[in-house]
Amino acid sequence: MTETASTSPDAARAKPARRRRSGGRAGNVRRTAPEVISQMPWHLPENIDRPTEPLTEEGVLAIHDAAMRILEETGIEFLNEEALALFAQAGCTVEGSNVRMGRDWVMEMVGHAPSEFTITPRNPARKLHVGGKTILFGNVSSPPNYWDADTGKVPGTRAQCADLLKLTQYFNCMHFAGGYPVEPVDVHASVRHLDVLFDKLTLTDKVAHAYSLGPERVEDVMEMVRIASELSHEAFEAEPRLYTNINSTSPLKHDWPMIDGCLRMVRRGQAVFVTPFTLAGAMAPVTMAGAVALSLAEALCAIALFQWVRPGCPCVIGTFTSNVDMKTGAPAFGTPEYMRATQMTGQMARFYGLPMRASGSCAANVPDGQAMWETSNALWSAVQSGTHVVYHAAGWLEGGLIASPAKFVMDCEVLQMIQRYFDPAITATDPGSLAVDTVAEVGPNGHYFGCEHTQERYETAFYQPFVSDWSNFEAFDLAGNVWTADRAHRMWKEIVNSFEPPPMDIAVRDALADFVARRKAEGGAPTDF
Repeated sequence: MTETASTSPDAARAKPARRRRSGGRAGNVRRTAPEVISQMPWHLPENIDRPTEPLTEEGVLAIHDAAMRILEETGIEFLNEEALALFAQAGCTVEGSNVRMGRDWVMEMVGHAPSEFTITPRNPARKLHVGGKTILFGNVSSPPNYWDADTGKVPGTRAQCADLLKLTQYFNCMHFAGGYPVEPVDVHASVRHLDVLFDKLTLTDKVAHAYSLGPERVEDVMEMVRIASELSHEAFEAEPRLYTNINSTSPLKHDWPMIDGCLRMVRRGQAVFVTPFTLAGAMAPVTMAGAVALSLAEALCAIALFQWVRPGCPCVIGTFTSNVDMKTGAPAFGTPEYMRATQMTGQMARFYGLPMRASGSCAANVPDGQAMWETSNALWSAVQSGTHVVYHAAGWLEGGLIASPAKFVMDCEVLQMIQRYFDPAITATDPGSLAVDTVAEVGPNGHYFGCEHTQERYETAFYQPFVSDWSNFEAFDLAGNVWTADRAHRMWKEIVNSFEPPPMDIAVRDALADFVARRKAEGGAPTDF
């Protein structure tokens, strides 16, 4: 691979000398207000339920055939000359920017992709398993705006982005740090990736993400992750250490920077997620079967390309198929159609043997009831579909245009409930769980509050919330009549105000800072084309 300014210096290859450490306790941050916030320990939850499969076997084959016909007969536009040359090399039909490809070749290529893989961040204790029964949750990514009860809706800043990164690190139900939790528009776009990745790698120790928005950004982020992990180039490329996520430009188009970024990532052994953004009725057919078929065609052609370049490279197929409000044209999320499309895509992902990405999302503008029922619908459709990676699982508002720290906290309550739902202890059928002797002891006239069986188990028998208020109205009123979003607002402030970053060697932090300074002096990434 051609070296760039972000990868070539010999000095960057040298492992920094180990010196004293900075930051908080190893692997964690200090908990704030433990009497209020009770977290489950960090773990990778497993979805133990059978997936919901709305399609018949004939339906699966019909949608597969439709996706293949789109690739064979209509083709996909690739606005990337390198990709066009690679497709031609593979024997596909390339006419201008249009590429048509046979289903046999597509299926052969997709068959190389692993059904499971791992991603290891700078803290190996945060290593992720992608695939199998594991379900992973990540923070909101990429909104240009920020909202909380003090500021209202405002353009995002670096300080607000850092606060959301602190929440990402603090909450154990957040497994990876996706994208920019809010776009820091107060930082120039040419160097924004450098500042945010510095913040992300020093404020969190979880798996990070690279935007495929031009060669410089991808190369810079890979180099910064390598430095933060104290790895040689060979060790970095030996296994996935980060990932990128791209969206097709629906309908039927992949643009230049995203394909370029993915090609750079897979050539260095890193993971790519391909997620078409198909809105039924606008950017896709109004029928969900048609929208899903289009989404699959757009994703599979890119995954096939990446497998042609590097067979066995880790790829995830994503779904972001929803519908628009046909009265206004605005995107809608958490709808019945959205849920079914996610379930259908999950069925198809298993047909292709690929891990799947879905999202937590809503169209609501503030963290209210609508926000929570729409997001819950989206999250539970991810559970039902057998999704492995859930993007935007905490903090999303206004169809992805707003990031909210209060909504982030509220969503983490839902995520903890989902994780508790998967706890095998709930459905255990051992003698102690069946409690036949206790039933006989209490009989028809007693109660279970004081019996030994309850006393031994009451502290862990049920989920305990940290935002929800289970008191009656009188107690709620006496406590100040504080609504859920207001409790969450207070809570996120307590967390960020007492936050301690995870440990990092000073030498490594200095190396990251030096890299950022050098790349800024070189101009960062070009923004004028």
